[in-house]
Amino acid sequence: MPIAPHLDLSRLALLTPEEMGRADAAAIAGGTPGPVLMAAAGRAVARAARRHFRPVRCLVLAGPGNNGGDGYVAARLLEQAGWPVAVAALAPPRPGSDAAGAAAAWRGPMVPFGPAEAARAGLVIDAVFGAGLARDLDGPAAAVLRAVRAPLLAVDVPSGLDGATGQPRGFAPQAALTVTFFRLKPGHLLLPGRGLCGEVVLADIGLPEGVLDRVGPRAWRNAPGLWRPPGFGAEAHKYSRGHLTILGGGQMTGAARLAAGAAHRAGAGLVTILAPDAAAAALYRAGDPGTIVSEAGLEALLADDRRRAWLIGPGLPGDAATRAALRRLVEAGRQVVADAGALGACAGMPQALAGCAVLTPHAGEFARVFGPAGDDKLAAARAAAAATGAVVLLKGADTVIAAPDGRAAINANAPPGLATGGTGDVLAGSIAALLAQGMRAFEAAGCGAWIQGEAARAYGPGLVAEDLITLLPNAMGLARLNLKAC
Repeated sequence: MPIAPHLDLSRLALLTPEEMGRADAAAIAGGTPGPVLMAAAGRAVARAARRHFRPVRCLVLAGPGNNGGDGYVAARLLEQAGWPVAVAALAPPRPGSDAAGAAAAWRGPMVPFGPAEAARAGLVIDAVFGAGLARDLDGPAAAVLRAVRAPLLAVDVPSGLDGATGQPRGFAPQAALTVTFFRLKPGHLLLPGRGLCGEVVLADIGLPEGVLDRVGPRAWRNAPGLWRPPGFGAEAHKYSRGHLTILGGGQMTGAARLAAGAAHRAGAGLVTILAPDAAAAALYRAGDPGTIVSEAGLEALLADDRRRAWLIGPGLPGDAATRAALRRLVEAGRQVVADAGALGACAGMPQALAGCAVLTPHAGEFARVFGPAGDDKLAAARAAAAATGAVVLLKGADTVIAAPDGRAAINANAPPGLATGGTGDVLAGSIAALLAQGMRAFEAAGCGAWIQGEAARAYGPGLVAEDLITLLPNAMGLARLNLKAC
């Protein structure tokens, strides 16, 4: 499932700390000196401090590595701008390193690396450790960072935050502002790291764009450019826009109706709900008049080869009958989105989901099928995708979309208003509709998650799932506008 070659993904790339290290090394090998990169990074930190804070007593907490070197440069530039600045060093830089050169150029006051100094500062610049810290933050470094009472500006990430997973290692302070360089890291978007970073400033420090080709990133921020919404010319008709079929339950009929409404708004040409019996069919027919309701049975509808995309799960029980229907759809070669009851029917049996196109679990459903995601949500989603051969969309405020080949995207535009019943059904319906229109699974999942987030942001407080459906077309239009601006 390669990504379409006409899309420029470089601006959306996310680099792990290890990949960022390789990007730095490639830039230096290509002729950009390390001290030049460090000077640019420190300049970006000082610039951000001046833009976001008034001049106050500033304390730079400097570690022994390159992160600390960035801090020494920022301290010197702020002092030159008239700020009262002092540096507290956890440990001296390694002799001969770029950081040692930056430290030697600092002629201002040095103060003890202790809680008292941290507590009395008006602004603290945390340049102790960067995103690649390989151990838990404890001891004197943690004690000093815990003592900070003023706003904290973090260099790269708040010290102790794992840039790959977004998880604190031992302790990580709360930053008001984080300045990072070249490309974001997964930890800037994954929770709780996204919250601990505060506002994030991404600074260009002169790394050539070509180093991305050598690094080969496998994760991206989910946004237009990673995918392109489906488009149709004047000759399009309802069948060319795809026919989505949804297996409806007999009890929780609202779930399938929400999914069907979303599928219509996301562009599917035709939407059918397959009802289990006459009583359920009557309830479904009382809803959206544009939705076809059928009682013909699964085999009868599978006989129509135009029904390529199917959604199973919303409103269905997590039982053996649902699992059997799921397997029948997969065996028939259909593109299947499995949600809700279909995931519950496969609890502890991830192999039963093999062959689906997209799985859309929330954290609880994921744990019941695959086991708890643990501290590395990105790795867990990738492992689940590899195990099933399906694109896995692990829902949450930091939704992760993972493909079986290791590609992944992090969606970070979902507001808290989406935490209400029925929004998962809307998302599943949108993704299935995009599949019906010809989008590939990874791209359909990414597009569905993004337009849902934008629709919810446009509505604001008081959102319910029914409101969300009506805003999907505008969000799709916004995605197309963003692509034109790329």
